[in-house]
Amino acid sequence: MPQLFPANPSATMVIRHVTPDIVTMSLPFARFGHLQFGGRGTLVKLSTGSLAVFSPVSLTPEVRATVESLGGNVKYIAAPDLEHHLQITPWKQAYPQAEILAPEGLFEKRQSNPEFQDSPFEHVFKKSDTLPRTISKEFDAEFDTEYVHGHGSRELVFLHKPSRTLIEADLLFNLPATEQYSKTPEGPKLNFFTKLLLPLMSTKPPAVWHRRFAWYILSSKDRAAFNESINRIDRWDFDRLIPCHGDTIESGAKGIFRDVMAWHLANQKDV
Repeated sequence: MPQLFPANPSATMVIRHVTPDIVTMSLPFARFGHLQFGGRGTLVKLSTGSLAVFSPVSLTPEVRATVESLGGNVKYIAAPDLEHHLQITPWKQAYPQAEILAPEGLFEKRQSNPEFQDSPFEHVFKKSDTLPRTISKEFDAEFDTEYVHGHGSRELVFLHKPSRTLIEADLLFNLPATEQYSKTPEGPKLNFFTKLLLPLMSTKPPAVWHRRFAWYILSSKDRAAFNESINRIDRWDFDRLIPCHGDTIESGAKGIFRDVMAWHLANQKDV
């Protein structure tokens, strides 16, 4: 099986304070060994002092030090879809007080691997949930959540309301992954295979191929449900977007989101 992440993540991970209370942990991630998607975890400090980590990456000594610099109280570990879960066990072992947030089906998926046989998750997002969903008083005060169960990977999307920051995994891509490959020996230079894929996962206007990717691939499981989720997210107030794959969109993210998801917002498409 091709290696997804670098063998020594400390050497290539970029840890950056996006705001005083939001830290991103970016590193190389290659799908099928060749497609330079990049990977990213996001750490958020709540006003109560609790920490929430989204799509956790390798718990390196540098990451541990960053957690400690923010108070060390990891209270929430979010696996934002059926794919972004590989590091939740090390984080749960290091911070046993943390509660895991995940979409339905992930716990069952993980039980087939002896490395992932966790205790049941504390917060499982289900299609049948009554809206709005509740996690805890402190979490709900700072985050809005959306379960995009119409997405093939069952996406969880989060809005950090105080900073107007959208945090997501595979709902929207922003390749190339410049920051995530910036510390690799080859740097952010794209290989041949990634260049071929780039139009499908770039937000550069007019992002027509990204729109087609969202319509024909991401939403193909249940397009009506996907559309409902996209319209709910569109009502949120956000300016920054932190994706797992590709560079962070520091400002103007709402307009970019609307551009990529235009067909879902209009509930119609063209070709």
